[in-house]
Amino acid sequence: MNQSTMRRFIGGFVTLLAVALSCTTGGRADSGPSAPGLGVAPPAAYIRYGRPIIAIEHVRVIDGTGAAPFEDRTVVIERGTIARIGAASSVVVPAGATRIDGRGDTLTPGFIGTHDHLYYVSGGPMFIMREMPFSFPRLYLAAGVTTIRTTGSVEPETDIRIKDAVDRGLLAGPHIQITTPYLTGYEPQFIQMATLRSPSDARATVNFWADHGATSVKMYMHEPVDIARAIIAAAHARGMRVLAHLCSIGFSQVAAMGVDSIEHGLEVDSEFMPGFHEGVCPTDHAALMRSIASLRIAGPRAQATIRTMIAHHVALSSTLGVFEGSVPPPMRVERRMFALEDPVTVSEVMHVRARILKSPLLPTFRKLFAQELAFDVAFFRAGGLLTQGPDPTGYGATVAGFGDQRDMELLVKGGLTPVQAIQVATLNGARSLGIAQHTGSIHVGKAADLVLVRGNPASNIDAIENVQIVFKDGVGYDSAALLRSIKGDVGRQ
Repeated sequence: MNQSTMRRFIGGFVTLLAVALSCTTGGRADSGPSAPGLGVAPPAAYIRYGRPIIAIEHVRVIDGTGAAPFEDRTVVIERGTIARIGAASSVVVPAGATRIDGRGDTLTPGFIGTHDHLYYVSGGPMFIMREMPFSFPRLYLAAGVTTIRTTGSVEPETDIRIKDAVDRGLLAGPHIQITTPYLTGYEPQFIQMATLRSPSDARATVNFWADHGATSVKMYMHEPVDIARAIIAAAHARGMRVLAHLCSIGFSQVAAMGVDSIEHGLEVDSEFMPGFHEGVCPTDHAALMRSIASLRIAGPRAQATIRTMIAHHVALSSTLGVFEGSVPPPMRVERRMFALEDPVTVSEVMHVRARILKSPLLPTFRKLFAQELAFDVAFFRAGGLLTQGPDPTGYGATVAGFGDQRDMELLVKGGLTPVQAIQVATLNGARSLGIAQHTGSIHVGKAADLVLVRGNPASNIDAIENVQIVFKDGVGYDSAALLRSIKGDVGRQ
């Protein structure tokens, strides 16, 4: 048997084996085009509280608005909605309710990630993004993230299928807003990205993905100005939000063009580089880094950019979790994800981490990270709509869910109060996604998307990691059980 015949034989055998396994590990016999035979435990296996009426008593409440915490409160959930909130001494708990003792715990709104992919990156000679349909939805939910925006995809059909499976109760995961694939010009470093060739191509692409359920558009890097304008007009005509991560157009210019959110922040803004030409990405990356490192955040140029963004109602989607990878993060942060990842992924991340720690550019990376953090905080303090998402890309130094928690911790290190950082990750995110009328804060009548945390993150933001129960539409998921179910699979699928 020659090598070509052998490869065909092995490929056919693997296909048959996969089909056989799907028939013996829980795949649904009636699975249709949008209901894959998943072969995994359904969400019910991780539900601790599923009764229609639940009362969380004597709990501290951080409501997501930036207000000071409310002590000794009782929150009543009825059929997926927040029905009552008040002093524990005065709220009447309905007969038959499931009662949860919240003493020593804190209840926050569910976290909302505005830059939370369903793929992960680590290892290999090429920058390849690997979809995580099994582990990432569970990891987001386990960490308290009840809503995500995918903010750019390399497998958009997979993202759509994941959303459908979650919505139908076949997979455990957060509410998902779908973003288009990366809409960009030619990207020499990213083989998984297509190239938009004209404004008409851009309009057709936007309309195609709008027809398939995308609610936002991701403009990326090498975007010609005429194509960027076509994307914005086409997306807004379909009621879609436009997100920008560009090196060809500066923040001030793209804000004036009408985008809804700028992704990442200062580290990707080219407009401060001497000799920058609109429509052309800088090729001298060292010069770009120097221009950002030398910028005064309190100075007139940075402040003018902030004012322009605010004047045009442009949100800033902060991604401090991924940027911290260049510092790199403390091992305490990475050990949490290493405990869930497969050994090969851990080895790949550790290898790159070791190289960064020996790099002569490490002091520059640290300066850039400090600048990014200062810019995000300055934007928030100036009245800008700051949101967060960990962007689990880079070399794999941050993952779904845990990175959203880390973003809050980093914002506190940058000068926000813990309550403000939680506001960024909750109500601000809901406002940016256009869903604040029904989620993002703890108010009567809103969806019961809530996180029960052990301890007091208002006094120690690191307590945000101590997630116990995550309520999504009033159903309480056991965080520890979800994490156990993906141990060894993060980084694989």
